[in-house]
Amino acid sequence: QVQLVESGGGLVQAGGSLRLSCAASGSIFSINFMNWYRQAPGKQRVLVATITSGGSTNYADSVKGRFTISRDNAKNTLYLQMNSLKPDDTAVYYCNAAGVRVMKYSNYENYWGQGTQVTVSS
Repeated sequence: QVQLVESGGGLVQAGGSLRLSCAASGSIFSINFMNWYRQAPGKQRVLVATITSGGSTNYADSVKGRFTISRDNAKNTLYLQMNSLKPDDTAVYYCNAAGVRVMKYSNYENYWGQGTQVTVSS
């Protein structure tokens, strides 16, 4: 079993910064993709940023140039540096690990964290 625990959320004024972390623990052989999603009140969960095991990244248009995703493969930890925050960034942010193998030839699995609240005041 794999657990994902997010931290770093909170309340910040518009224009401020926050850094989210997601620590993956348990029996992990490899993780192909690590992602950040967010879900605002009354809206669907949407993909914010993706990083592959090789370090390739992709971002939603709404956060390009403001957010930076990174990962420490040795520590199985994912980060999201969020700068120039806007009230529209207010949401619960979820860490997702996709294409997870717990052993070398095991099936690919998908895991989610419990979410961390980010609130940006105007």
